[in-house]
Amino acid sequence: MLIRLCDIVLSLLAIVLLSPFLLIITIIGAIESKGDPFFMQRRVGKNGKQFNLLKYRTMKKNSDKLGLLTVGDRDPRVTTLGRFLRKYKLDEMPQLFNVLKGDMSIVGPRPEVKKYVDLYTEEQRKVLQVRPGITDYASLSYIDENEILAASDNPEKTYIEEIMPAKIELNFKYIENRSLKEYFKLIFLTIGSIFRNRA
Repeated sequence: MLIRLCDIVLSLLAIVLLSPFLLIITIIGAIESKGDPFFMQRRVGKNGKQFNLLKYRTMKKNSDKLGLLTVGDRDPRVTTLGRFLRKYKLDEMPQLFNVLKGDMSIVGPRPEVKKYVDLYTEEQRKVLQVRPGITDYASLSYIDENEILAASDNPEKTYIEEIMPAKIELNFKYIENRSLKEYFKLIFLTIGSIFRNRA
């Protein structure tokens, strides 16, 4: 209950404070790549319930039909603005509205698409017992996930067999120690990681 209250207060505060910045990104995105500057994708949330995850569109229109994984800077589908947003994880900011709505938490396992959730073992499906989040230990450990996939001869195989299981193990690190202390610890670690690794 306390974590949900923090989610509401922090997401609302962030939306208000960042609203001018969000508006600028929205306008630039609409100008650079014609179409909706936002991108919605069905993801699997708590208890297996699907919801529409909101992001800034960082790829050319309808690019998701060519594949669900992004393979770093070599991916020709990513726009110029999209590369900047991805570098600083700014494409995730619209998910503050998902948090406010209750689909997500600020901290929790990143929500997956159904295609990959269907591959989970019974044990791995336990990550669906909590509300998914914008960040957690897996997000920090795999902040350069796109570059790892870019270096692979078979990005999807690498994701399914190596990255996905490792991220789920890290998901449990937060789930099994879920508390306000861990919640705020991960928020500050995420902010620090973005600026430290992108400086």
